[in-house]
Amino acid sequence: MKNPVEDVPFIHAQKKQGLPKWALLQRQIFATLDVAAIEFADRYTRSDGTLIWREEWPGMDGSDDPYEGFMNMPLYYALGGSKAVYERSRTIWDGITWQWTEYGQIHREFDAYYDWMHHGESNLFFYFFGLADPAVAKDRQRTKRFAGFYNGEDAEAANYDVEKRLIQSPITGSRGPRWVQTGEDWSTHREILDNYLPPFEDLPGIDRYAAKTPWSDDATYAAILERINARQSRGDVPLSLTATSLMTHAFLYGGEEKYREWVLNYLAAWEERTARNGGIIPDNIGLSGEIGEYNDGKWWGGYYGWRWPHGSFSIQEPLCVACCNAAALTGDMSQLDLARGQIDMLWSLGKDDNGHWVVPNRHYDEGWRDYRRVHPMYAVYLWNLSMDEADAERAERGWSAEYFDNVNPAYNGYGVTNGGHMGFNGNTAQWFGFMRGKDADYPEKLLEANLATIASQIENFRKPENDPLTMDHYRESMTIHMWQQLTPMIIEGLAQLTLGGPMHVYHGGLQHARLRYFDADTQQPGLPPGVAALVDKLGADSAEVTLCNTDLLAAREVIVQAGVFGEHAFTSVKAVEEDGDVVELSGRWVRVLLEPGATTRLRFGMVRFARAPSYDTPWVKSAGAIAPLRGRRLDEVSG
Repeated sequence: MKNPVEDVPFIHAQKKQGLPKWALLQRQIFATLDVAAIEFADRYTRSDGTLIWREEWPGMDGSDDPYEGFMNMPLYYALGGSKAVYERSRTIWDGITWQWTEYGQIHREFDAYYDWMHHGESNLFFYFFGLADPAVAKDRQRTKRFAGFYNGEDAEAANYDVEKRLIQSPITGSRGPRWVQTGEDWSTHREILDNYLPPFEDLPGIDRYAAKTPWSDDATYAAILERINARQSRGDVPLSLTATSLMTHAFLYGGEEKYREWVLNYLAAWEERTARNGGIIPDNIGLSGEIGEYNDGKWWGGYYGWRWPHGSFSIQEPLCVACCNAAALTGDMSQLDLARGQIDMLWSLGKDDNGHWVVPNRHYDEGWRDYRRVHPMYAVYLWNLSMDEADAERAERGWSAEYFDNVNPAYNGYGVTNGGHMGFNGNTAQWFGFMRGKDADYPEKLLEANLATIASQIENFRKPENDPLTMDHYRESMTIHMWQQLTPMIIEGLAQLTLGGPMHVYHGGLQHARLRYFDADTQQPGLPPGVAALVDKLGADSAEVTLCNTDLLAAREVIVQAGVFGEHAFTSVKAVEEDGDVVELSGRWVRVLLEPGATTRLRFGMVRFARAPSYDTPWVKSAGAIAPLRGRRLDEVSG
């Protein structure tokens, strides 16, 4: 049978220019994580993938947290990590899913009920399987089932009102909308929420502006639950826009139009609600579709809304996720307008604070409060897709050089700006600055910072006090976060620099970026052994990447793909630092043979969003790759 890549355009790179430092650092990270990922898995999981942990875990919170500690493993494989890491990740996903089903948080392999910030976090592990191998029958079947929970197809999980285009509760899942929440639901979260501002302004005896609320006090807890069920448990919230990633993920497998339509229709519903509210997206919509239906008509005060718990961060991030998904599915950059509008609205409400422009982060009953520095990351996500200079200007205005000009190894921004980072993903603004011509040494600085963090994480999880066989798993309620706190899977530098895009939004964003790679010899995703890549220039119709084979003994052949989801098409290529003409191309793939020690810099011309995005590989066409299994319908069985 003919190899399908035989007709793919071919480039032969032979020039040796010395091995750049960034390339050696990339390969050091790959070499380290290939081993450290397995050691981490060996330490904290059993052979069946279950975690060495407690005998029970109550409440609705927590099933996202164990996934988060291991979720980068399949993405790491898709970047070029070892197949052993991917295979272990599959065992762990199955083990966690079974274990938290037994605890009671998961039903039908999906959270029984929780919000879409937490669904988004845990689903990333599952989404990345599509990039690792799109031909796994179980993943495709699960994806269709999970999507059915949110598009009206599944009667048991009736989360979505198709007619009104709304998700019927902030708390949803495989058991449907959770319109009444119990004390048990929030039981594991009370301790940490003691250190958050009050979720309501009228709690008896509680300062509404304070940074603490005694959830641990039973009387206060009862008052909070009463208000949650009266005001916040029914209807739609902007946070649920993150569900668009699940539908986009389903579309990437098979290209079924119903999933694209759902994304566009749901986003359009929020556009209409925002227009109805004078240009500010409301944070609570009743089951009738009315703004503030259970909140005295107020457009603020909803669950994960403009006020509690994080403020504008919990509005802007899901907006960016949804708008980027819609833009990728259509190629229409006007799909980014809702997110742009909220960025501009907050900017217009800003004020000068000792020479810095600060914008409101929260809305209370008396108006906007909690002014903070502008975070560029929201506009960066949009610019990554649009390449629109207006989006770049949104990212650059109000730029705080002391926060965003240097690599941030601390990976956090909460309380300082109107944004924050989690999951060792903290340099989105810094990557953007590099792409705009700042800090030519950024790749080396970022990779060195990543290596230092990886080394620290390895040292930490090896400590005797973090031995899962001897540690006290009951020492505090939030030890459920230990895997994500100890994980060595720090891959921000690999993702940013090789793919040419910011790392995905941590709370459920897909990995949108300009390029992707495959090993032509093994037909596995990612860079071949010894090969490093650096994308350092992006344009509306171009991208420049340097490929380096650090292996001095063996040639390597890499296939470069236009777009992480093959959504772009190459039109030309030129080896920038070698003699030769621009070679015209067509299609989404180019083969590059790198001789031992060879380095080449390639300038690609491309038409962006020339085709529907998919999980296709050069060898597997995702649509129709595997027919779904069909189970018995007992109501149709006769005799």
